[in-house]
Amino acid sequence: MASNQHLPHSAARPAAGRIRRSAVAVVAGLTAVTLLTACGYGSESKDKASGATSAPAAAPGTATKLSADTVKIGYFANLTHGTPLVGLQEGIFKKELGATEIKPQIFNAGPAEIEALNAGSIDIGWIGPSPAINGYTKSEGKSLKIIGGSASGGVKLVVNPDKITSLDDLKGKKIATPQLGNTQDVALLNYLSTKGFKVDAATGAGDVSVVRTDNKVTPDAYKSGAIDGAWVPEPTASKLVTLGAKVLLNEKSLWPDNKFVITNIIVSQKFLTEHPDVVEAVLRGSVNTNTWIKANPDKAKASANAAIKEAAGNALDPAVLDPAWQDIDFLDDPLAGTLQSEADHAVTAGLLKKPDLNGIYDLTLLNKVLKAAGQSAVADAGLGTK
Repeated sequence: MASNQHLPHSAARPAAGRIRRSAVAVVAGLTAVTLLTACGYGSESKDKASGATSAPAAAPGTATKLSADTVKIGYFANLTHGTPLVGLQEGIFKKELGATEIKPQIFNAGPAEIEALNAGSIDIGWIGPSPAINGYTKSEGKSLKIIGGSASGGVKLVVNPDKITSLDDLKGKKIATPQLGNTQDVALLNYLSTKGFKVDAATGAGDVSVVRTDNKVTPDAYKSGAIDGAWVPEPTASKLVTLGAKVLLNEKSLWPDNKFVITNIIVSQKFLTEHPDVVEAVLRGSVNTNTWIKANPDKAKASANAAIKEAAGNALDPAVLDPAWQDIDFLDDPLAGTLQSEADHAVTAGLLKKPDLNGIYDLTLLNKVLKAAGQSAVADAGLGTK
């Protein structure tokens, strides 16, 4: 993620030469455990050092201060990160954190957010499953913990209906994903494999050409005919529909109960150890925000769009916003079983060595918050102990 999640903007990329050069460059830097995340559609300016833009800091509250003077929170200006967008916009997190100051930071890329977490530039972040897996495995389980869920769904395969009318028509076509090894890239590669299509994961060449294209470039690539479709998160999928594309497959349909993780909440293990009360307050804000979103879907959608406009300079058009928002489920459950499945899919695709995800979750504080709110506890699929 969700979405995406993670996970990370210019005119459309010209044809194959540049795409091949880009793929080769990425492959050259890809380690055995490298997975990337999709970029946040609509994000624009970014700091050269961190890959992030600074969002306006929330004013400290008036309640008793918790154990930390500040908490630094990272997220994307993307609908699949609707929980922090809405929760910060509506002051829900501020209410829970009291006099502890919130310092938000908006990222365009999951890898940049992981780097910021490792460097102490942020303490807590909303991020997609692939960069969370990557950050945990590369640090040998020492950098982060997944402490909660945030969103499910919001990913679709959309295609040019003049060229593709059924899944059987995918052979010989060019289908875009946001990045080599990102969550949607892995999902497409795994899906094509289950249908008997052969694709080289590193180059994207094969029975179906997998073209790694930045989400913000994808609409122009579609209009120019450089791609025939895309497996992408919202709101990019809905943007393509406004250009004439049709939804061929909603990824929800491939998962049990139509649910799969697109956005998680992660925390620095150091910050979790030193400031569990602050982490608990953030989780309480997240749970309360998701409850508010469900109770006020139209207000929440408008709030998220206002936050995106403030961060990126442009709000989403209703023709894009409405169907995109409707397809995302905001929830507290991290859907831990689907995280393991996504890791397994990456292994099958040859993009990841078998990872040891034992200990990646610590849902103790989340379940404490849920119990206090009269809600059921959530499970870690056996991945809560090292």
